[in-house]
Amino acid sequence: MLQMRGAQMLQTLERFLRKSLPESLKVYGTVFHMNQGNPFKLKALVDKWPDFNTVVVRPQEQAMIDDFDHYTNTYQIYSKDPKNCQELLGSPDVINWKQHLQIQSSQSSLNEVIQNLAAMKSFKVEQTQCFLYMALDSINELIPSLLELKNVPPGDGKPKSINEQMFKLSPLDVTHAALVNEFWHYGGNDRSRRFIERCIRNFPNHCLLGPKGTPVSWSLMDQTGEMRMAGTMPEYRSQGLISYVIYTQTQALNKLGFPQYSHVDKNNKIMQKMSYNLQHILMPCSWNQWHCVPL
Repeated sequence: MLQMRGAQMLQTLERFLRKSLPESLKVYGTVFHMNQGNPFKLKALVDKWPDFNTVVVRPQEQAMIDDFDHYTNTYQIYSKDPKNCQELLGSPDVINWKQHLQIQSSQSSLNEVIQNLAAMKSFKVEQTQCFLYMALDSINELIPSLLELKNVPPGDGKPKSINEQMFKLSPLDVTHAALVNEFWHYGGNDRSRRFIERCIRNFPNHCLLGPKGTPVSWSLMDQTGEMRMAGTMPEYRSQGLISYVIYTQTQALNKLGFPQYSHVDKNNKIMQKMSYNLQHILMPCSWNQWHCVPL
């Protein structure tokens, strides 16, 4: 594997990945943010250059010191030839198959390869597949041809107004990480809390502070540029707060030129409806995560 070194190579890789959207979205979003300063100090690997088939984005080896921290030990993968990248992904120079890890991709077609590798490496693997959404403004900018195949939701995508006397818009503070962690579906432990703290420190986020001055609704961004970890305190749900927060974050990210995307559980009808109302368009490919644990 070749590591992409230097700003020019990474910018070229970003342009190449853009041509493969939306299937490359998870990797494209990550490389985009690497070109905005790369606060997580990730590295991008390709099998060959410039006519690559497979891209793997991963942390530096020195960052992956905790063998049980799959939040840090995370790999984003895109392949033009997903059926024939097994040997590449099996290399210890690409993926450390001695650690707890997770693999993320917008390509469900990688599942067979990852399942095969897990069997060869004596790993237990659990795939999570969710709906993948992209904001209308991002689609217009990056893949306008996709809209020819989609019905754009009606309206202007704006949420209903909230009580601005009761709820104050604010960025999250790192001290709020424990609260976010408590309600994050993939969190609830010390390693996930530390991951959330890193995201709060390094990426744009928004929350609404309630009457007590603490967050009641929030939305964060991770190292792949995806809007994630959104939530609302149970006693404040069904008031449109999360729609307001996500809309505000989408508008702010759009001004910065960031691609805006997110995933929603296939059983979460409420968030699916909210995404539709905010004019976030369902992608033809899915959000995939493989949680891999050595046996």
